[in-house]
Order: sequence, then structure tokens, then C-alpha cells
Amino acid sequence: MSVAYTNARIFTGDRFLSGQAVLTDHGVILGVLPMSEIPADTEVIDLQGATLAPALIDLQIYGGNGQLFPYSTDVASLAATYDYCYSGGAAHFMPTIPTTSWEVMLRSIQAVKEYWSQGRKGVLGLHLEGPFMNPEKKGAHLEHYIVTPTEKDIDRLLEHGEGIIKMMTLAPERCDPRLVKRLQSAGILISAGHSNASYEQGYAAFENGIPAATHLFNAMSALQSRAPGMVGAIYDHDRVCASVVADGIHVDFSSIRISKKIMGNRLYLITDAVAECREGDYIYIFEKDRYVNAQGTLAGSCLTMMQAVRNCVQQVGIPVEEALRMGSAYPAALAGKGHELGRIAAGYKASMVAFDANLQVVRMIGE
Repeated sequence: MSVAYTNARIFTGDRFLSGQAVLTDHGVILGVLPMSEIPADTEVIDLQGATLAPALIDLQIYGGNGQLFPYSTDVASLAATYDYCYSGGAAHFMPTIPTTSWEVMLRSIQAVKEYWSQGRKGVLGLHLEGPFMNPEKKGAHLEHYIVTPTEKDIDRLLEHGEGIIKMMTLAPERCDPRLVKRLQSAGILISAGHSNASYEQGYAAFENGIPAATHLFNAMSALQSRAPGMVGAIYDHDRVCASVVADGIHVDFSSIRISKKIMGNRLYLITDAVAECREGDYIYIFEKDRYVNAQGTLAGSCLTMMQAVRNCVQQVGIPVEEALRMGSAYPAALAGKGHELGRIAAGYKASMVAFDANLQVVRMIGE
């Protein structure tokens, strides 16, 4: 049976519409149409004046609802993270693993396989943040797990993780471009991060096909007058995208405002959220509005994607339609899902979020 969602201001991904309905059937959007054209046998759901937009997408999150995926690496922790994402407006996410042992990486790959085999929803693939990073920009990652990749390392990753690993953060100055190309040829989205690259090294990596950078400003060489660094290369390159953690802690809101003016639609949102964990390799301790490690170093956010959108609107001054695109259309396109996610249009998944005037989630629809 088809379902029509009515009495909502609809953001299609391009523009706002009023007096229209979104018609869906079996998880697919059939179209946006006038109320008068809703078929007679359709179930009608009144959204009571909410705004309806494409569901948000988080390409970097470590856990949620008390479960840290890198610690548990099981289906239960993925399910808890999905519930956390879903309650915060994101129906799709990439569970993320930090720089860690091969054993943990292989367990995380197996967990995603099992999650998918059980028909569970939301997981787009695995994001490996490391281990091919620069120890000078390790942040809260553990240096003893950081390695410079070899051919055998890539063989092992692809043997176990091809089709499962969908994103990888690495420091391009520490990686042979030929090995990076092998990862990309296997369908893995490469993002430059935890990098101390010079401007020249960063820009060359982007010219060589790396399309993205991980958490702008955090754990990368800074923009300075005589050394523009990785931040300068990201700003200056007209195609590379970058994620940003919009909590006002990882990055000052004014820095996000400046970056948005420079980068336009190349800037997108992630949460980089974690869950408290006081055991294992990675310790995350909740402190008021952030997570720190055992040494007190900033180690993760407590954001949801809708909070990130709300911060961009209320604290940065980004129009709501553009903040929504930063959380949906832009990550969808980067992840190769722009043909099915990030828009409300015929043929797209009926994956949507309804929110009120205060940008608080009131209902999730679909996956």
C-alpha cells in the first residue's frame, strides 16, 4: 500500500515546497505531488506542520547509546549506534574504527558482514580512520599501531574487507600513491587526514585523485603565512571535499563560517561521536559536552547529525537548506549514494526526517 506524508513543509534537497505531499511505496519515493492528486487508496500520514527533509548521513561515528564499536566490534554495538544515529536524524552511517590492531580491524569487518547478513539497516560500510596516518598528527590515536602501508598490507585489507571497507582516512605523505590507487580501485573512498603534509604534498595528493579530507582543522597541518599546510591545500583545491565536526569544540564556529565562505558545497558534516568506554586500548571519558581520553586529550564528540545541522544554522549562520545539504546531499554524493539518498524525489529511497521549528527531530521515516 502506498503512503502519503502531508501537512509538512517539504525540503526536496533543492528547495522548499508547501501544500504538497510525498508519496511512497515499499520504501521508495514515487513523487512529490499536490494534495489533490493523492490516490484514493493511499494511507495518509499528517506530519502536523513539521518540515520534512532527506534523512541525514554520518560518514564518521564510533558508537552510540553506550556502545563503542571499536571496543565491542559486534552486531549489537552496530545496532546501538544505528539507534543513536536514527534518533538524531541520521538514517545512514559509516561505523568507524581508529588506528588499531589487525585483529580489531578484521573483527570489525566481520561484524559489518554479519550485520548486513541479518538484513539490518543503516550501515553504508566501514570507515577505517588509520592505521596509515602520520604520528606527528595522531591526535588521540595510538602511535604504536600507526604503520606505513606496504603491498602486503593492502593485499590483506582487500582480501578481507573489499566491499565492506567503504572509506579510509590516511596521511597521503606517508602512502605510496600507487597503493592509494589500489584502494580506490577497490571502491574505497580515500580521505586525507591525520596528516602533516605540506601544502604542496596535500595539493598534489588531491590532484592525484584523493577527493576528500577528514575533520577539517583537526589533526592536520595548519594554514600559516609561509606554510599553508593541509588546510591551505583543502581551501585552494576546487574539487576536494572536507568533513567538519560542528560542535564548537573541535572547531570554533567562526572557523566553520570562514571555511564555508571559501569552500561552499565542498564542506560537509560528520559527528565523529563516540561512547564512553573505560576499558581497552581506547579510553573515552565523558566531560560535559565532549569526550576525552585518559590523558585529557579531546577524543570525540557527543553530537548527533541534527545537532550539527542546528549548530550550523543557529551558531554559524548557514541557511537551514544549506545546512541540511551539508548533512545529507553532500555526504551522499561523496559516498557514491547520490542517486538514491539525499533528495526527496521520485526513485529515491523514502528515507526522511521530520523536524520542528527548533530543528528537533519529531519523526523518522524509512530506513
